[in-house]
Amino acid sequence: MLAFPVKIPSIIQRLFPKYIWKKAFSNKTLYLTFDDGPTPEITEWTLNTLKQFNAKATFFCIGDNVRKYPEILKKISNQGHSIGNHTFNHLNGWKTDTNLYIENTEKAQTTLEKELDSERFSTKKLFRPPYGKIKNKQARLLLKKGYQIIMWSVISYDWDKSLKEEDCLNNVIKHTKDGSLIVFHDSVKAKKNLQYALPKVLTYYTEKGYKFEAL
Repeated sequence: MLAFPVKIPSIIQRLFPKYIWKKAFSNKTLYLTFDDGPTPEITEWTLNTLKQFNAKATFFCIGDNVRKYPEILKKISNQGHSIGNHTFNHLNGWKTDTNLYIENTEKAQTTLEKELDSERFSTKKLFRPPYGKIKNKQARLLLKKGYQIIMWSVISYDWDKSLKEEDCLNNVIKHTKDGSLIVFHDSVKAKKNLQYALPKVLTYYTEKGYKFEAL
């Protein structure tokens, strides 16, 4: 059973209005996002694929992966993509003490700022909770600290190894609209479905006149 529907219902979005679920209709613009990197080879493949379509995206990075692969993080930044915080240890907020969750998020932010142009990077403070699971108190504290909590409109389920490649692609094609925030993962687990679906998503929407921008 899927943890979330592929397309987040509008009632859920209305229940949590301080989270960002989508962007306003904006002249055929889509927002690709990639969670769980940076990952050797896979993130670089993703960057090369985006470049072929002149597409920009947003990468929500795990702090410990940034610590291991800072050179890949710099490639993401140097190619004009946005970078967000995905906690240091990919924590499930529902199962994590609030103080620990905030500390772990701040640790990831410090790690990112250390590797990037901290002044430019820190002004955005984009944050996506791993698994999409965050307690209300955790969210309130992060919002107070200036973070933007970025959720999504459409999730590809690319990490699900039981999902056929064609179904991963259809998850995106069937539910995406102007202004959608779309979730993929630049991770080992998602590699098969990502490498099948992403080029086809980029081709499909480029041919329909859409552009892809970073948050």
